[in-house]
Amino acid sequence: MPVLRFSIPMLWILCILACLEPARSLDNPILDPRDFRFHIDYFNSMEPEHVVNFIPNEKSWAWLEKNIPLFACPDTGFQEIYFFRWWTLRKHIKHTPDGFVFTEFITPVKHAGVYNTISCALGHHIMEGRWLENQNYLKEYITFWLRGHNAGSQPHFHNFSNWLAFSMVQKYLIDGDKEFMLKFLPDLIRDFEKWEQERLLSNGMFWQHDVKDGMEESISGSRKHKNARPTINSYMYANALAISEMAKLAGKDDLSKRFSAKAQTIKNLVQTHLWDEKAQFFKVRFENGQLSDAREEIGFIPWYFNLPDSDFSAAWQQLLDPEGFSAPFGITTAERRHPQFRSHGVGTCEWDGAVWPFATSQTLTGLANLLNNYHQTYISRKDYFDALTTYARAHHKNGKPYIGEYQDETTGEWLKGDNPRSRYYNHSTFCDLVITGLVGLRPRPDGILEVNPLLPQNSWDWFALDRVNYRGKLVSIVWDKTGKKFGMDKGLSIYVDGITVAQSPELAKLSVPLFD
Repeated sequence: MPVLRFSIPMLWILCILACLEPARSLDNPILDPRDFRFHIDYFNSMEPEHVVNFIPNEKSWAWLEKNIPLFACPDTGFQEIYFFRWWTLRKHIKHTPDGFVFTEFITPVKHAGVYNTISCALGHHIMEGRWLENQNYLKEYITFWLRGHNAGSQPHFHNFSNWLAFSMVQKYLIDGDKEFMLKFLPDLIRDFEKWEQERLLSNGMFWQHDVKDGMEESISGSRKHKNARPTINSYMYANALAISEMAKLAGKDDLSKRFSAKAQTIKNLVQTHLWDEKAQFFKVRFENGQLSDAREEIGFIPWYFNLPDSDFSAAWQQLLDPEGFSAPFGITTAERRHPQFRSHGVGTCEWDGAVWPFATSQTLTGLANLLNNYHQTYISRKDYFDALTTYARAHHKNGKPYIGEYQDETTGEWLKGDNPRSRYYNHSTFCDLVITGLVGLRPRPDGILEVNPLLPQNSWDWFALDRVNYRGKLVSIVWDKTGKKFGMDKGLSIYVDGITVAQSPELAKLSVPLFD
């Protein structure tokens, strides 16, 4: 075997090169994908695969390795649920003659439309799926809903309220694909006007049955009366504002102003007609003009879209109150002090107090917005961290990772039992909460990359979010209190295409220009 010989200067050069930090890329990440495969192997082994859609279990790791941002933290149980939620989302991607769609239930249900599709959690699907490397799945899914039925929207699209236009703008903030988004502007305008025809009250507010919000058997609910609810009015506010933003990007200023005015009108009506001054909470207003006497979790939804002014932030005091919405296994869907709390039975999808991941993820998104965009003294970063950690811990059944429909607030029991439709329920977000809330990557429409972790000081000593495809750049966010965990920069660091672009010795908000 030949022996390689180097001169002394050459050895010096090799030593210097060895000490240099290499540029990071998908081929040379901060986190090694191989370190996380064991999670997927475990999930694959938990039970037989009774339903197989586009990506079977045996190919799940290969697909996930290419498509998801990697996340690591010292809480291995929390980290496990991050990967579990991506693993379950993948189960719901279905390839159809009309392109890719996402299902909500893993097994067929009677109230679904073609390909077992349901519009109820459409906004959640897009908010979570926008972080995937391959956006063709979402593009075809959006096309299916808006143009997949005789070049028009699906006939079952309005079976449930939704925030599609808003979520499409949020997707655009990640992938920057303006052309795809704007081609649907006429469709979204027609859809908004259809909602106005179907659900607009004479006072300018929108009404909805609780079951059509996907929140049946609620304390304030009705399947007959035209009640104005914080849900649909918040969604319509957000969709109007999103259409206004799209129109502005398209150079249609008059259209932009028209929909901005619609959004402002809805905002004013929500704050005027749905706010209970005595209860300090947004509530349902009944068809007879009276406000419900129940505080319900839907009263937090306006913050999902940054709708309320700061004067209304006192509502969040109820989140921490054990007689309000705080329970051992999460955030209840109605205040626990109400006499009708958990009064409608068990097992038929009751929203009268049990914990629903659908609502939990809405509330936690709103809470992250509150902490980022409002000046208030009611809620802290620790409260967000504790609520998100509780949400993660609740993802278990029989000692294994699980996500179902809804849970007992004190025991954590999944209230659909072993009903197969409830397994892998694709009806909420989790990874988006980790990325935008806990780690704090805050998508913006300008050229600024903003990171504001909601991790409290003196909690975790480290975390890393790696391989985020953000506006065509490869972004990594690393917190390493001592600098010893990853052997890189000490403190909080942002890397773009392998280069350090921002750094702080403490957990703090960082903003840096991403584009010229």
